[in-house]
Amino acid sequence: MDDLVVIETVPTAMEAGLVCGILRNVGIRCFDRPTNFAAGANDGWALSGWREVVVRSEDADEATKALAEQRADPVERGDPQE
Repeated sequence: MDDLVVIETVPTAMEAGLVCGILRNVGIRCFDRPTNFAAGANDGWALSGWREVVVRSEDADEATKALAEQRADPVERGDPQE
């Protein structure tokens, strides 16, 4: 079994979906899961609240780099027209 690592923690399931979409576009498999941050704040409803984005440990560095590149200034990425 592969070791899994959390590479990002985000406040909503929608944001977790966006992060996973970025990773999947570069070929990295990922999933999100609820955290136990403020457990019980949503009466146990796991569809809202903070989410962890999880990847295989061997993909963690590439995933972190892909997210950093996505968040970079468009000029720094070489996309000056954005």
